Amino acid sequence: MKPAGGNTSMMDMFEKGKVLTICAPMVRYSKLAFRSLVRKYNCDICFTPMIVAADFLRSVKARDSEFTTNERDRPLIVQFAAHDAQSLADAACVVAPFSDGVDLNCGCPQRWAMSAGYGACLINKPELVKDMVRQVRNQVDNPNYTASIKIRIHKDLKQTVDLCQKAESAGVSWITVHGRTAEERHQPVHYEAIKTIKDSVSIPVIANGDIKYLRDVESTHQLTGVDGLEKSMTLQWTAVALFLYVEMGLIVILCLPFISARRWQSIFNLRIWNWMARFWNKVFLTMIIILIVLFLDAVREVRKYSGKDLGKDAKLQPNMFDHLNMKLFRAQRNLYISGFAVFLWLVMKRVITLINQLASVSGTTAALQGQAETANKAADKYMKDNELLKQALMEGKGDKATAEGMDLLRKEVEKLKQELKTSGDDLKKSQSEAGVMKQQTEAVAREYDRLLNEHQKLQNLQDSGDKKDD
Repeated sequence: MKPAGGNTSMMDMFEKGKVLTICAPMVRYSKLAFRSLVRKYNCDICFTPMIVAADFLRSVKARDSEFTTNERDRPLIVQFAAHDAQSLADAACVVAPFSDGVDLNCGCPQRWAMSAGYGACLINKPELVKDMVRQVRNQVDNPNYTASIKIRIHKDLKQTVDLCQKAESAGVSWITVHGRTAEERHQPVHYEAIKTIKDSVSIPVIANGDIKYLRDVESTHQLTGVDGLEKSMTLQWTAVALFLYVEMGLIVILCLPFISARRWQSIFNLRIWNWMARFWNKVFLTMIIILIVLFLDAVREVRKYSGKDLGKDAKLQPNMFDHLNMKLFRAQRNLYISGFAVFLWLVMKRVITLINQLASVSGTTAALQGQAETANKAADKYMKDNELLKQALMEGKGDKATAEGMDLLRKEVEKLKQELKTSGDDLKKSQSEAGVMKQQTEAVAREYDRLLNEHQKLQNLQDSGDKKDD
């Protein structure tokens, strides 16, 4: 890493009337590679993922793993999680030569963070936040180095305003406001609260929450009047829409009338498709799961923006109603996209199965037709042979048969008589053998009856002997 050069202040970027676009700190995503990508799309400021200050100071391995940058990675804000002023100040001094500012995370609602004294629990400790900002200001030598905080709002907005004003008095550079409470996750953002905070301080305020598209920037700016907006950049719905168009194209191609089912089967039997067939079921199930999850997420978004309580919130801001309707429209659009994507994915699977079945039936039908044609040819051949035989036997009309034909018929008749005689002899022999077998069976039955009678007599004698002994 090379120290950041120059003495220009990052605060000069917050010009009056200009709205900054800022890439929010996202866990595991806001690394150097991701920041380098978003900077190519006119992102003004980038944040690192949240780094625990105590671990960052304690371990060289943690420093090398959690914080990487280069000369083009500017402006850069390093976000820390800390629960004491000295740890935050020490961590700020370490990264100050390689960044343009530090940000204190006072908005993370995760349980592990709040139980450790980090994140959203700090919004209930305004004096501690004030001291942490002051310590960073006092210990970092660069006067242009920024110290900012990111917060969530309280249910009682007066507490949030008090926190922001105390942070301002300590010299905080700007405040990022996520417009939800620590308990809220997917509920609509309270834009009126962000506007109230903006109106109560003289430092720049950045809005955060539900800013997923570039068009959300202008609408949120109109609602809140903030100086910057943090975007959580997501391409999931763009990818789903593209996947939907690909599905539609594939189904149209599969249903083209001039491509037969057998030709499709020959295409599916290519080596590359045979290799892909091993993974087809897994890919199919994976896509079904992903699309269903996105569909359920879209349902949740529709329910979120169509609630009855939103009308009450909309009355607080003139543009709120239009903004929420726009959000509802996008949620409904995403619902339709994901729903049709699931439907067409199932349809495409069924179409491919039916094409293979139709190709198999067509192949079987073609084989049967071939066998029928072969049988017809054989029958025609036999009929022609029969006609030739008739012609050979009867050269003239009536009783004028040739001697050759008569000899041939006599030989066939003699042959048939001989076979009939042989069959008759075999039948007589079988009948005589059957008679012998019948006689033997009757003799065995008589012998069995005799033995049974003798056994009965012996049994009676034994029983009478036992009675005499008694």
